[in-house]
Amino acid sequence: MDILGWSLVVILFVVGMAGAIWPILPGVFAIYGAFFVYGFFFSFEPFGWVFWTIQTLILIVLIIADHAVSAWGVHRFGGSKASIIGSTIGLILGPFVIPAFGLIIGPFAGAVIGELAVGSNIEKSFKVGIGSLVGLLTSVVVKVILQAGMIILFIIWLMAN
Repeated sequence: MDILGWSLVVILFVVGMAGAIWPILPGVFAIYGAFFVYGFFFSFEPFGWVFWTIQTLILIVLIIADHAVSAWGVHRFGGSKASIIGSTIGLILGPFVIPAFGLIIGPFAGAVIGELAVGSNIEKSFKVGIGSLVGLLTSVVVKVILQAGMIILFIIWLMAN
């Protein structure tokens, strides 16, 4: 049972970190779920209210930051609500439509199409598309750092108890 428990924890951590890059995967929820898997297989004893409070705050920050940072990139480059919506749709659909490059092309194309739909010229629309990529890449960096922090905190907590 120990091997199964640790295997599930590690798999959830891997899925979580992959989710920082590929938005279709549950990301931070997989990492958070790994803590419960550990508790069910081994013990919840090492985790007190401080651990759960810190991890829950990181989870909330990640959820808010994920959407806010991506939208910030589009907005910072002069994008409208339509381009933010287009970028989000492209981020979700892109990996399915173009498996290898959809994660990059999807948000860019969605932002460009959204901006063109509200009457912007092609130059501004491409600039907004670049903004969507800046927001996406910034969001990925933030997610990787915070999710890695969640995993490191988990390991430190276990080693200390």
